Amino acid sequence: MAAKVFIDGEVGTTGLQIRDRLAAREDITLISLEESTRKDTDARIAAFEEADIGILCLPDDAVLDIVAHLGDRDTRLIDASTAHRVNDAWVFGYPELTQDTRARIAAASRVSNPGCYS
Repeated sequence: MAAKVFIDGEVGTTGLQIRDRLAAREDITLISLEESTRKDTDARIAAFEEADIGILCLPDDAVLDIVAHLGDRDTRLIDASTAHRVNDAWVFGYPELTQDTRARIAAASRVSNPGCYS
């Protein structure tokens, strides 16, 4: 069964690059919103609820806003912004950081992007 992935912000630079990489994979089904609903909070929440994994490719303020709306939903989130980079509730997505970080990332429901200069 293919994992369902929703990229919130798929029309931005980072979102487009991630989408291009995932689109060729047969083990992933991408969830997309129509242009008319891509900024609609209810439509976005519904897409997150349908997804196994949500990738946040938005500016920090927009990420903080949608995460607040999502609450504790089961969708695994990966934040490509800097909004949660140093948040203790999110696992810092840099597997080489410590001996157990790779396992923590694999088990985490919330993973932050380490960025360019980690």
